[in-house]
Amino acid sequence: MVGIQCATHADLFNLSGKRALVTGGTSGIGMMIARGLLQAGARVVINSRNADACARAQDRLSEFGDVWAVPADLSRHEECDRLAELVTDDSGCLDILVNNAGAIWDEPLETFPDTAWDTVIDLNLKSPFWLVQALLPALRDAGTADDPARIINIGSIAAIHIPARPNYSYSSSKAALHQLTRVLAKELGPQHITVNAVAPGPFPSTMMAATLDELGDAIAASAPLGRIGRDDDMAGVAVFLASRAGAYLTGVVVPVDGGIATTA
Repeated sequence: MVGIQCATHADLFNLSGKRALVTGGTSGIGMMIARGLLQAGARVVINSRNADACARAQDRLSEFGDVWAVPADLSRHEECDRLAELVTDDSGCLDILVNNAGAIWDEPLETFPDTAWDTVIDLNLKSPFWLVQALLPALRDAGTADDPARIINIGSIAAIHIPARPNYSYSSSKAALHQLTRVLAKELGPQHITVNAVAPGPFPSTMMAATLDELGDAIAASAPLGRIGRDDDMAGVAVFLASRAGAYLTGVVVPVDGGIATTA
């Protein structure tokens, strides 16, 4: 019988030498993830449309490791291609792609506009697909049977239960992203690339700020764990999915919500 080789605890979560791209990584959940990957040893590229936000985030995250911020508007296909070229220019490979950049639009049903669909779908659904297309050769080059490359799509619990707010295009786009995750997982698994999604619940972020200001106490009380998410909660699940610890998972949607959606 062949002996079982077990990684040490430190090796299970070690990302030293890995290269990662975190879109929308200059604030909120994206910054939480970028910080976690950096602390685990990865070299991380973060992205935002805003050049000033990129500069501030790079400065803030640099204490945790090797980080580079690149401004790009990922709602445009050509900008996804440009970012992919910049990220892979020096090595031609990418170990971890985190599709986090997103948009939300709240407006009542009667007045919900066409632009609310185009803006949200372009960034939340099309952009992750475009980046996978552009970065697929680099992900293939990085992945092996024992250590696949990783794609982590950031969905939402709004795609699992019915959200309280009128964000029709947002919840629909995230449900589609969850299904795209499963479709890509089946196709890319044989190419040594895992594809998983994280479905965050309430976390402190620019997107959630108004909701938490208005309803934060009630939202926390509705969670079986009695609180909203913390930075380490999101960093931890991202490191898990990106590391040896998560190498045998693909096609999974992981709710990180304190039980809000999964026990409703």
